[in-house]
Amino acid sequence: MQIRDIRATTVTVPLEAPLRHANGCHWGRFVRTIVEVETDNGLIGLGEMGGGGESAEAVFRALKTTLVGHDPARLEEMRFRVANPTASLYNNRTQVLAALEFACLDILGQAWGVPVSEILGGRLRERVRFATYAFFRYPDPRTGTGEVRTIDQMVAAVGEWKRRFGFTTHKLKAGVFPPDYELEVYRAIAAAFPGDSLRFDPNGVWSAEQAIRFGQAIEGLRNDYLEDPVYGMNGMRRTRQMIRVPLATNTVVVNFEQLAANVFDTAVDVILLDTTFWGGIRECVKAAAVCDTFQLGVAVHSSGELGIQLATMLHLGAVIPNLSFAADAHYHHLTDDIIEGGLMRYENGAIRVPDGPGLGVRLNRDKLREYAELYKRLGGYPYDQDPARPGWAPVLPNDRWADPSDGRPVKIPY
Repeated sequence: MQIRDIRATTVTVPLEAPLRHANGCHWGRFVRTIVEVETDNGLIGLGEMGGGGESAEAVFRALKTTLVGHDPARLEEMRFRVANPTASLYNNRTQVLAALEFACLDILGQAWGVPVSEILGGRLRERVRFATYAFFRYPDPRTGTGEVRTIDQMVAAVGEWKRRFGFTTHKLKAGVFPPDYELEVYRAIAAAFPGDSLRFDPNGVWSAEQAIRFGQAIEGLRNDYLEDPVYGMNGMRRTRQMIRVPLATNTVVVNFEQLAANVFDTAVDVILLDTTFWGGIRECVKAAAVCDTFQLGVAVHSSGELGIQLATMLHLGAVIPNLSFAADAHYHHLTDDIIEGGLMRYENGAIRVPDGPGLGVRLNRDKLREYAELYKRLGGYPYDQDPARPGWAPVLPNDRWADPSDGRPVKIPY
């Protein structure tokens, strides 16, 4: 079996409302690049990568000269062809490799008639639990609905997501408003849902001193962890020395060299494994084994997935024994998906691991065309810009906070 063709299609899929974060905003939609790898026996494997647009599509076209004729089962050989650590030093190809690995594992599962989780050692769980990924949100510019800005709006939104999806862990994506205001929001969530666990993520925009002050203020709550309060290993280490809340990251430990550094001089307690950022599902399984050896916690990170990448997260979550926390997912903010059957369903806060061969999901060609056309019409958006604050950019550590009393509607082309 050999690779015959590689195709990439960029899509944009609407969200319920624009999602605000420390570095800007998701402007009411996600932009993803869908990858199809076709073999000479007619099998088609699916991959997915964040953003990219025309540049990502060009990268995958260029890789055809390297990978056409390659056996999709020879994944380690493909890793060195695509993302050799020294050869790709000046243009990191990790996320490109991940999308190709997803597709090749999908092909192998189809060829062998088994789910990807069985290729990776066999599933230990049939469902993967997820956390509420609670964002501050601008109102949808099309409908004026969906805003989450005030304390009451956030508590109501978390309650609605808990009712609809069954979440019992609530993660607040923060770093948007002044830390003291976000502390009030976090405490209000804790008070409203006293039996549930919590986590907080300001995307690394605080100083170590601010992180220590905030971390000490939440020590009495049911915290899973405080995620990326600062950016940088030493800042995380300084914070960890001064608070009694576990620290987690998806920014300062995203490869094996950083993981080794963290083992030798611990700065982070919980590693958030991302199937894209680490370069594939198999790399995440390897990293989980290292974490298991050194008794570091493990969770699954979300980078803004559609159903293909969600399937990779589910197969990962199914096979690693030390998944000690609910996974993250942006998925419940989406209004639609590009896979057959539409959005996967939550059951009591969890999603069932697909049973079909390979990743267990297939493209809905009509939806792929619809959202590819929408991308061509709208183009991309600047992830690190705030549509309501032209010319704004965060500094590090940040002091350019949004105003929680500012309820002006945001204008976003759609």
